[in-house]
Order: sequence, then structure tokens, then C-alpha cells
Amino acid sequence: MENQATRNRPARRREERRARLHGRLVIAAVAGCAVLGTVLMLLPAERPATRAPVPAPAPGAQARTAVTAGVPAALPDLAALIGERESHLRRHPEDAQSWAVLGTAYVEQGRRTADTTFYAKAEDNLRTSLKVRRSAEALGGLAALANARRDFRTARTWGEEARQLEPRRWTTYPALIDAYTGLGDYKAARGALERLTELRSGPAVMARAAAVYRDRGWREDAAAQLADAAAGAQAPAERAAYLERAGQLAWERGDREDALRHFQEAVRIDPDQRAAQAGQGRALAALGRTTEALNAYRTALAKQPLPQYALELGELYESLGLGQAARVQYDLLRAAVERAAAGGADEELVLGQFEADHGDPASAVQRLRAEWLRQPGIAVADALGWALHRAGQDREALRYARIATDKVHGGGVRSAPYAYHLGMIERASQRYAPARRHLREALQINPYFSPSGARAAREALAALGDVPDEGLPEEDGADEGGADEGGTATDAKAVTPRPYR
Repeated sequence: MENQATRNRPARRREERRARLHGRLVIAAVAGCAVLGTVLMLLPAERPATRAPVPAPAPGAQARTAVTAGVPAALPDLAALIGERESHLRRHPEDAQSWAVLGTAYVEQGRRTADTTFYAKAEDNLRTSLKVRRSAEALGGLAALANARRDFRTARTWGEEARQLEPRRWTTYPALIDAYTGLGDYKAARGALERLTELRSGPAVMARAAAVYRDRGWREDAAAQLADAAAGAQAPAERAAYLERAGQLAWERGDREDALRHFQEAVRIDPDQRAAQAGQGRALAALGRTTEALNAYRTALAKQPLPQYALELGELYESLGLGQAARVQYDLLRAAVERAAAGGADEELVLGQFEADHGDPASAVQRLRAEWLRQPGIAVADALGWALHRAGQDREALRYARIATDKVHGGGVRSAPYAYHLGMIERASQRYAPARRHLREALQINPYFSPSGARAAREALAALGDVPDEGLPEEDGADEGGADEGGTATDAKAVTPRPYR
């Protein structure tokens, strides 16, 4: 037995050594796991090396997305897109889509800079696209070009052709809405918006709906749509554009501080947002911050020399008693109108507005009559009515002023200048009760609508005294009924004010 135990002793020792080694390995493994766990806990939750970064789209690609979707694009991105497409087309001249994209980019660049030489380039490229292949994209670009030139009849023609070719292409409908609005066809504009909202949703559609709602007098609905559009905008330039429009709505209702906040935020996001800079000029002037207002207007005009900005700055100078400075701006206005005409753009409306108040009212009447025959929108009706009043033709002036404020057949926009013009024409026509009502309405809508106009409205109301608002006829039989030469109904019963939403 002893010999057997002696023989088994080495085997038992080997087993004991294996057991001890196994125990050490287990302990080492557990300790290693504990150390590794501690190290992992100390590392960042997400290590950069574990996920490849997503590259930002190139500026040209960003602008192309914006241009093809019909939304505002940043000027530097537009320049990058134009350079890239021009280079591409030198190698691939049969690319119809690229010709259309390039032409539409030129439209946007011309609109943002007020340089109408870009419009001629846009037209060349868009027509080249049509020669290569007829497409709704090129036709829609030509519609956008015509709208930018304020040629609304041509815009309607191109837009309707694009719609017939590709009815479900949603980007055609914004151009049609602009064209119909410019022609005073508000029923067609609303129909185009309904079709647009059936095909598409999102910020661009919300912004377009806001414009239609504003024209109908639905200011709260318009403001809500713009707030949602700005919140959902993908690019800074797009968001800045929607903020500028929201600022304009705030300005139109006389909220100077809110308007200024929107304009300032728009410029902060997109320093090339010149419409917002001009908007700052309006709001700052109304707040009595005239030095800042003048600087804002000058900045806007330096980069986007629109005649409208020159007119507003000139009137601000005039209200401050700076006649010579005002005349400089009026000269710049005339020069800007001439440049626009050379580029195929129609600025007869703003030139007529200028001539009515600061130049030759008879010339204003002649220009605006022709404009009314071309495109009888509400803005033209208001300007023509005021020009006729300034030229001493108050009977006919009243007719057009009523068209501009017709809540049934017209757009229904709540406009302090329109109400002011109607009230002053009624006062001159010895219709004192409605004159008082409309002048009061103008100041209720926006007490700061014009440096000189708001003051004149207050003075006229004071001169009218306490005139009863009820019991006096507004019209006489000679002015009632019928249709104007542009085909817009002007039944006197249709202009009775209705509650606004």
C-alpha cells in the first residue's frame, strides 16, 4: 500500500499545481476586467474616432438645393453655384437642367442685388435650356424672372405653361401666386395656393401661404405661418428671409419694437438681407432714432439700390427738413428706374408714386394709367387714385382708391397708406364722415406708416372736428356700380368694411 501511495504522490502534486494556476488565472482575469471597466468609465461617452464626420454640403450644392426649391439662397453660395454651373456647361452644353438651374440662380442674384444686368443673363440661359429640352423647370424659371421684372402677365403665361407641362411640380405654384396677385386676380391666387398645399408642405409653402393670408387681411394667420416657416427653415438665408417678412407684418400693424427685432435678427443671420436693413430704417425712424435709421437705409441702398429704398430715405430726409439730401435720393431713384428699364424691369409703380408727391402729378397719372392697363393690381389702383387726387381729379381718384380698399373683390389687405389715401380723397370730395372714419382707420392700423403721411392724417382729423360717422351718405349715384377699365368690379356696396380675422 505504501508503494502504491508513493507512486501516486507526483500525480497529486501535478493536480494541485494545476488547481493553483487556474485560480491565479481566474483572479487575474477578474482583476483585468475590473481595470478595463474603470478605464472605459473614464473615457468620453462618445469617441470621435468611432463615427466618421458627416461633411457639410458645398456652398454651390446648398444654393442649388435652394434655387431648385424656390427658396432664398445666400449670395456667396449663389456665386459659387453660378461659377460651378458655368464651368460644368462649358464641358456639357447639352445639359438642359443645368442651363435652367444657372438661369434661375441669375434671377435670384439679380433680385437680391437689384442689378438687372443679371436678368438678361438669366433669360439667355433659361431660353437655351428650352432649346435643348422643353421642361417645366425652365418655364418656371422664366416665370420667376418675369415676376422679378414686375411683368406679371408674362409671368402668368410662363407659369401656366409650366403647370400644363407638369401639373404636380410644386415649385411652379409660388410663381403663379405672385403673377396672379400682381394682376389683381386674388381668386386665382387663392386657388394656386390650395393646389400648392395639396402637393407640398414645409417652410417655403408656409411662407407663401402667409403672403396670401396677408393680402386677405388675415394678419394673425400670416404671422403664425411665418413664425413656423422661420423655425423650420434649413438654411440661414432662408430663415432670414422669413424673419424679414415677419418684421414687415409687424411694421404694417404699427408694432415698431417687434418689427425692429425681426429685422435685426434677419440681418444678424444673413448680413446680405438688405430688405431687413431697409426695414430697420423704417422702424428706427418711427422710434425717433433717426441717425440709426439713416445709416440703415444707406447700408441697404449701397448693396441693393432699389428705387423704393431711395424714395423712403428721401422722404425721411424731407421730414427732417433736409431738402438737399432728399433731392439727392430722388435723383438716385430716377437713375435706378432707368437702369431697371434697361434690364427689362418695370419700376413705373414706384416712379409714379414719387412723381405724385414730389414731382409732376400729371406725369404720375399718365404713367400709372398705363401701368393699370398692363397689370391692374391693388398697389397700382392705390397709386393711381392718389396721383389723380394730387392732380386735382378727385372724382376719378375716389374710384381707384375704393378699388384698393375693396375687401370683397380685392385682396383685403389692411394697409394704413391705402386707408389714408382714401380718407384724404374723401375729405377733398367733401365726404367728411367717411373721410374721418378712414383717416382714423389708417392711424389705428399703423400710426407711423409715413413720416409725412401720418402727420397729415392727424392734422386732417383735427381739422374735420367731430363729424358723425353715421347717417351721412358715402357715395352718390354717379359713382356707383360698373367695372373699371381693367375689368375689376367696383360696386359701391362691395366696399363696406367687414370684420377682419
